[in-house]
Amino acid sequence: MLAAWVAAGACLILWIGLVAFRGGFWRLVPRLDASSQGCARPRSAAWPANPQVPSVAAVVPARNEADVLPETLPTVISQEYPGAFHVTLVDDRSEDETAAIARDIAVAAGRPDRLTVLRGEPLPEGWAGKVWALDQGIGRGQPAGSDYVWFTDADIAHDPGVLRTLVKKAESEDLDLVSLMARLRVDSRWDRLLIPAFVYFFAKLYPFRFVADPRRRSAGAAGGCVLVRRRVLAEAGGVEAIRSALIDDCALGRLIKRHGGRIWLGFTRSVRSVRRYGTLRSTWDMVARSAYDQLHYSLALLVGTVVGMMLLYAVAPLATLGGLAAALFGVPGAIPLAVLGTLAWALMTASFVPILRHHTTDRWPAALLPVAGALYTAMVLSSAWRHLTGRSGVWKGRARGAGDAA
Repeated sequence: MLAAWVAAGACLILWIGLVAFRGGFWRLVPRLDASSQGCARPRSAAWPANPQVPSVAAVVPARNEADVLPETLPTVISQEYPGAFHVTLVDDRSEDETAAIARDIAVAAGRPDRLTVLRGEPLPEGWAGKVWALDQGIGRGQPAGSDYVWFTDADIAHDPGVLRTLVKKAESEDLDLVSLMARLRVDSRWDRLLIPAFVYFFAKLYPFRFVADPRRRSAGAAGGCVLVRRRVLAEAGGVEAIRSALIDDCALGRLIKRHGGRIWLGFTRSVRSVRRYGTLRSTWDMVARSAYDQLHYSLALLVGTVVGMMLLYAVAPLATLGGLAAALFGVPGAIPLAVLGTLAWALMTASFVPILRHHTTDRWPAALLPVAGALYTAMVLSSAWRHLTGRSGVWKGRARGAGDAA
């Protein structure tokens, strides 16, 4: 019973510390929502570029994205931005009609001049597929003189004023990287349990306030929407400096911050993912693909992660339920154990509610965060096993640096 008290007490202290001192990770701050004020215009009206406004080059990596592009690419091409703006979609050796559909979308939007579609080159050894696509989009598809590069994924949709808002934020606060965490799609019961939890765990690992603090080492970004100052990116070595990164967004944030750049990451309702998950398997594959990479393939970090997740997410419900069960049999000390577990579980649950509300989903998954924590721990272990068996980094049928047929 003494050991159980110690574990439950340690769990409660950890949750008090996280909620109070971990940069308010559980709150929806900082936040940046796009405003369409001053952006509205007739669809048929041309909006000439203002040479005094920073120029932007957007890069959209796309591999087998024909299904989602009709929902997302128009929101990129039709951004209401008053400066010079061009979009390059890199067709990353797709096996579907990604390139043709992208061109048709640009014509239908009345902006074929705003889109360039590049056929991706074969993947070189040592490169992650998405990073290679980004490098080609910058090097082959865009004029060298753009002030900013906007990286956005093929499954991300944006409100019309997002780009204007990003550039205004960067210019007014002298930021070198501005990134927004897209709202993820939540459809099924598995989604409700796992998808908001993914954002919650991400924010706890990379507290957004800490990311923006130049005095702290914390650095990250959300790959669905990243605006980066082109000059600073080039000075840091370009995306080639992170060529093998599977978690490219966080690697990019670390690269820019390590080279003295100022970065910012926030929540928003103006950027949303249309990617469907829906099943445990699809979410599992998404996480297991790269989780062990985040741990730098370190067995010590893997063990520490598993122990930490168990202490944070397993001890509280076990102490609560175990203490209540023991109290029924009159076991001394059972009630204090249940109280410690309940307090920790309540803090955990309450801290998850804002993220659930942000995703406009049910509140019932809040109390089941320990279940989500257990599943994500299993996914991390699965990621390590895939690495050991040579199956890590596989995405859409291709492994990192595996090359492509000519």
